[in-house]
Amino acid sequence: MIIDIHGHYTTAPEGLWAWRKNQLSSLKNSFSKPKISDQEIRDSLEGAQLRIQRERGSDLTFFSPRAGSMEHHVGDAAVSRDWSRVCNELIHRVCSLYPANFAAVCQLPQSPGVTPKDCIAELERCVNELGFIGCNLNPDPSGGHWKEPPLIDKWWYPLYEKLAELDVPAMVHVSSSCNPAFHFTGAHYINADTTAFMQLIQGDLFKDFPTLKFVIPHGGGAVPYHWGRYRGLAQDMKKPLLQEHLLKNVYFDTCVYHQPGIDLLLKVIPADNILFASEMVGAVRGIDPETGHYFDDTRRYIENAAGLSAADKKKIFEGNARKVYPRFKS
Repeated sequence: MIIDIHGHYTTAPEGLWAWRKNQLSSLKNSFSKPKISDQEIRDSLEGAQLRIQRERGSDLTFFSPRAGSMEHHVGDAAVSRDWSRVCNELIHRVCSLYPANFAAVCQLPQSPGVTPKDCIAELERCVNELGFIGCNLNPDPSGGHWKEPPLIDKWWYPLYEKLAELDVPAMVHVSSSCNPAFHFTGAHYINADTTAFMQLIQGDLFKDFPTLKFVIPHGGGAVPYHWGRYRGLAQDMKKPLLQEHLLKNVYFDTCVYHQPGIDLLLKVIPADNILFASEMVGAVRGIDPETGHYFDDTRRYIENAAGLSAADKKKIFEGNARKVYPRFKS
């Protein structure tokens, strides 16, 4: 089975965005639900994610709301709560219509300066009532200004306690950037992946939460390329070797859009810590003129990786996803 652990509903029907426009124009939170039919959901997927699954030979995608539209920096905590709830319910509808193709990952109702404890009710609802298997955790709900404490700070601990209790992993994923210095997919996303890893090096979070699991997407940002720097920094800080310090709890996905990048990821990061992902219909949607294939056709890169054993391919395509997301049932 080939499991893509990183997909967003980037093709959601217009009714969702009309609801959001109405919400933000009035900043009220008592609207009816978005007017979206089951057929509109099918139409939004059949020519996009479902077609690509068939064409590229993947079986199932872990599916969450569009990351760039989480927009935790927009409005207040009540706005974020209602928007997250609406987005998560739409993901639940997708997974109910296509249970063989999608498994649900939720958006958390974060808001700048608001304790992560406020996310727990929605997390519990999604996991316990709707069957979600994971969540996306934004380390920078300010949208590119980095006003929150680092991920190792005890400010985050109430949420971590609930994640550990539910045995639910978090993908560390920022949203759109409201800082013009940082393009959101080209800079802000990669900056956040790199920053989160460095924050984790600086602390001892997993001594307090030995079962907590994080997935750092987009191949870990700059981490694999600068692995020697991070090993050296950890050594200077008198931390354990990274293999012991972080790699029992931190994982990386394969949303890296060329063969040399995937080859580097596979060479530097153990296969046990890599999960297959494509983020298809996402940040990069075009065809690579050097190969004639879509940039985000990441299965091709794994298949073509020199020296990667069949056993390691099975871990990357399926086994590691089942290990990291224990609530996933095929």
